[in-house]
Amino acid sequence: MTEPVLVAGATGFVGRRLVDALVATGVEVRAMTRRPDAYDGAGEPVAGDVHDAPSLHDALAGCSAAYYLVHSLGSDDFERLDAEAARAFGKACADAGVGRIVYLGGLGSDGDDLSAHLRSRRQVESLLGESGVPVTVLRAGIVVGHGGLSWEMTRQLVDHLPLMVTPRWVSTRTQPIAVDDVVGYLVGVLELPETAGETYEIGGPEVLRYADMMRRVATIRGRPLVILPVPLLSPALSALWLTLVTDVDTTAGRNLIDSMTNEVVVQDHRIRELVPRDLLGYDQAVRRALAERRDAR
Repeated sequence: MTEPVLVAGATGFVGRRLVDALVATGVEVRAMTRRPDAYDGAGEPVAGDVHDAPSLHDALAGCSAAYYLVHSLGSDDFERLDAEAARAFGKACADAGVGRIVYLGGLGSDGDDLSAHLRSRRQVESLLGESGVPVTVLRAGIVVGHGGLSWEMTRQLVDHLPLMVTPRWVSTRTQPIAVDDVVGYLVGVLELPETAGETYEIGGPEVLRYADMMRRVATIRGRPLVILPVPLLSPALSALWLTLVTDVDTTAGRNLIDSMTNEVVVQDHRIRELVPRDLLGYDQAVRRALAERRDAR
């Protein structure tokens, strides 16, 4: 691939790892950021903001593909903001002649009563392609890795609370995936023309309940943990409880917790044949996230 590839969200949890991985494979990467002068990662920093449509023109000029890894979960108005940003980004890609967009969305059955967060992810999928650029969608559930919002919630709850009085969503099933495997899939689909315009589901090798995930983190950390599920903790109360014992952004945490009542398990396994990988198990992913956190201190 001779033309550059843009990564929108290059400084984020997944984006910075993706830029490193793409550069390592020889791809010319433009790392889009609102503050290119402060960027110290791999690739070529370029100025751009998905909430400032005119700024996208120069960033996307000459690019063959673009990754879209941004969201506004930290805002109470995230649904409107994400819709506007996705529509603007899709149009800018079409105007620039970009061949395809790759988007990391959220797992969840379309037949389920999806949370506002997951409904917004679905809407972003369609809005990115509204101007005619093919979109490759990878839908993931919990992504395990240092700095990830869902992972930080899990780790900090285990670290701070040996006894948890928990809401019913701790019994919801999910299919966590290591961030390294997410990045591997994102890189893998880029060189496969048949993935353009397709939607795939990605997950790790294990289906776990949130309570199981927390117990296994506690075992790895060598910490005691007793979980007592109760029926009275609503998502709103759960979010308040979260703010008392973690430093996770309150608004982002509340928006994410709303989704924890939805089962997020892979039903479509096609990606495993297209992009074969030896997927990390949950315990391996946890140990890797903890090691990265230690190294970052």
